[in-house]
Amino acid sequence: MTEVPPVTIKRRRILVVEDEMLIGMLLEDMLVDLGHEVAAVVPRLKDALTAVQSERFDLAILDVHLHGESAYPVADALIAKSVPFVFATGYGERGLPETYRGRPVLQKPFARVDLERVLNDVA
Repeated sequence: MTEVPPVTIKRRRILVVEDEMLIGMLLEDMLVDLGHEVAAVVPRLKDALTAVQSERFDLAILDVHLHGESAYPVADALIAKSVPFVFATGYGERGLPETYRGRPVLQKPFARVDLERVLNDVA
């Protein structure tokens, strides 16, 4: 019987930008279960932009819509800082403006395995 090598988890510090409290808590629990650290869970555009400038993190997960505002200014700030990120949306990649197509997308609703897969795909 061939032995399967253990999976090495790259522990990351992750910023979660999500306006739905339950989804934010779910993401936080899943990320911790996967061996990551959550830098912060922020629900508002203004707070997310502040976190991008002041927090230390390796990756971000962005809900596309935050209390009626677009999260694209956060995406632009992350791009400017060369910080990788994942969009979390129920619309999928086709729901993103052309500028952001090709970026990793976590399709809502999602399961832990979906989150793990998209995180493994992000450099």
